[in-house]
Amino acid sequence: MAKRSQQSVPARQKPSREPEVLSLYYITHINNIRSILTEGILSHSLIEQRQIQFTPIYDTAIVSRRRERLVQGDKSLWDFANMYFQPRNPMLYRVLHEKNSEDIAVLGISPSVLQTSGALVSLGNAAAGETQILPSDEGRKELETIWKDVKNEWWSAADGSKRRIMAECLVPDMVDPECVNTVYVSGQTAAARVRAMGLPRRVSVVPEPSMFFRPARRIRVTETLFLADGDMFFSTMQTLTVSVNTVGIMGKGLASRAKYQFPDVYVRYQDVCRQKLLSMGRPYLYKRESFFDLELAEDPASMPTPNERKWFLLFATKRHWRDRSELSAIDTGLHWISDNFKKEGIQSLALPALGCGLGRLDWKDVGPVMCRTLATLEIPTVIYLPREADIDAALLTTEFLLEGSHQGQHRII
Repeated sequence: MAKRSQQSVPARQKPSREPEVLSLYYITHINNIRSILTEGILSHSLIEQRQIQFTPIYDTAIVSRRRERLVQGDKSLWDFANMYFQPRNPMLYRVLHEKNSEDIAVLGISPSVLQTSGALVSLGNAAAGETQILPSDEGRKELETIWKDVKNEWWSAADGSKRRIMAECLVPDMVDPECVNTVYVSGQTAAARVRAMGLPRRVSVVPEPSMFFRPARRIRVTETLFLADGDMFFSTMQTLTVSVNTVGIMGKGLASRAKYQFPDVYVRYQDVCRQKLLSMGRPYLYKRESFFDLELAEDPASMPTPNERKWFLLFATKRHWRDRSELSAIDTGLHWISDNFKKEGIQSLALPALGCGLGRLDWKDVGPVMCRTLATLEIPTVIYLPREADIDAALLTTEFLLEGSHQGQHRII
């Protein structure tokens, strides 16, 4: 049999890894929706030229800096309508810090705008000098290099993910109003307000609390105790609880998240383990002094009132990271909280479902233990439910969690 010539074998082409973009997103005030659905999403230059009245949501200094960065010769970012690939980002976090969430909307935009002549893609916040801005075709392929950061639930300034998660699509002058297909809002109240505007049928109104850093669901157990589905690290509570082991290893789960997003928490955790200040049944309260908003919000230096000073309660649920969590130690640790929260100055508290998930305990056992003790606290307290699996509704009732006590009436709010 004759050998095949090597020249006759076609070279294998590297498969394209261009991320699938299902939607783009534009952050705005609800008051601007009517105008956008008539005029389109306009660049700042065009808004000035047409003298269009609108309700601003961004800090003036932030917007003005976009005028200074030039792209495509003599054009600046001021000449482009900008949309994000990920709306749940540091800019929206800042907007919601300064505005009422019920006044803010995120518009879903057809990804077809990426095909617009002259469109650009920025591999991060376009206003940042280190961000690369490319023609759309090339930029969409390069998005693969940062897509993990773009689609993540959290970010850090230290490793650049805070900048990369704000990757943008930049369209010259304007985005046609027909490209707007969805209005996302923080809850049902805002949704009713938008629907009352009489939007075109093609535009859906979707309450999406998690997009706005709010729990997807809250269940009242007592006047001060709630259950929630959501991201505990964006909780408005003053003190966040992280379940850990006593050997100083943060390997997976919420502990790993804390290690990445708050390196100083990890350093303190290792110190208290070495000093034997943390043990089963005896949590350790780290009274962190830096402001939360300074780390999470876009351009925090210009914020008039950065706040959210967060403390971290390191709560040991297991001795070694390989072990199963111990329900008895969780019970003892909860009673430590009950006995010490006033003295320590804890004003409000968020906790995960301790020992569930990687700890291999079940909510049906953990839930009542947590709720019986935490219901006695005189401060706002939120337990974030396990995200690994759905929990039967019967296991979320006041009757089940408080074992028939009459400390509160269960209702979903």
